[in-house]
Amino acid sequence: MSDEKKSSGPSSPAISHDEHAKRLNPEGSSSDSEHKPYEEHGPGIDHHIPQDDVVQAEPQLWWSKTRHMIREPLAEFFGVFILILFGDGVVAQVVLSGGEKGSYQSISWGWGLGVMLGVYTAGISGAHLNPAVTFANCVYRKFPWWKWPGYAVAQVLGAMCAAGVVYGNYKSAIDVYEGGPNIRTVPGFSNHSTAGIFCTYPAAFMTRTGQFFSEFIASTILMFLIYVLQDNGNLGAGNLTPLMLFFVIFGIGACFGWETGYAINLARDFGPRLVSYMLGYGHEVWSAGNYYFWVPMVAPFFGCTFGGFLYDTFIFTGESPINTPWMGLKRILRPGHASRKKIHSHV
Repeated sequence: MSDEKKSSGPSSPAISHDEHAKRLNPEGSSSDSEHKPYEEHGPGIDHHIPQDDVVQAEPQLWWSKTRHMIREPLAEFFGVFILILFGDGVVAQVVLSGGEKGSYQSISWGWGLGVMLGVYTAGISGAHLNPAVTFANCVYRKFPWWKWPGYAVAQVLGAMCAAGVVYGNYKSAIDVYEGGPNIRTVPGFSNHSTAGIFCTYPAAFMTRTGQFFSEFIASTILMFLIYVLQDNGNLGAGNLTPLMLFFVIFGIGACFGWETGYAINLARDFGPRLVSYMLGYGHEVWSAGNYYFWVPMVAPFFGCTFGGFLYDTFIFTGESPINTPWMGLKRILRPGHASRKKIHSHV
């Protein structure tokens, strides 16, 4: 009787990781699945969505089959397209109006909205929108490595197409701002440059080390917070993840964007930079900032990988290579050991 009274008291509001995972996945309550590690799914992680198994209309049509086959790269293409359309668009409006139609805070708002709407657009693919995010998910969330090249190419192409649309829309304003239809200049080489509309350029005082560290820390924050928002065993944002990512990008831009422009994304920077070069901005798009162009291509991979490492090491308790023997190094250094042990356990 006393035991019953003890158990009938009000429960603690604190929910353990395992308990929360069971509530989210009630079919996993069998004896075989009770000991399975918790896995993350949703925007920014993978392509597990409620409509994944829904049969499309007229599935026998050629385009229906083709679209279904490449739907994930298509989703990434249009997700990044929307991201750059809003991001480069707001920069163009602020720069070309001389600050009359917006301010630096407007730019942070525009990029945040671009990310949020891009995530909604690319929900089918997991809405990575960033080759470095895809890479980190391959490392920590069992996202298939073979999908990375297709995602990366689609992301870069989406950014290039969006940059072309923004240029076409603002071409007349660019002509007036630059001083003529055949004048196209780059930050550091002109007081009325417009190349910064399309990609990032560092502040003049930044050293090479400072450039890399600025992009590294912003990318680390980005990936850490993506995993925070997706960890339903913590608090998690669930269906509010796209909205919360708006605030993440807004915050990164407002707090860490001045020095290098917070590219934090190879596709977001390299794609539009290449387009600006093709449109006549010249070799300076590569040489500006002491050949800064490679920094936003490389630093986000280190930053996102480190951000995922920090979260999985110190907070996340679900399925991750960090939560395996030797933090995953055992599978690299002794690749055959785990498989032999698994086979032996069934004998």
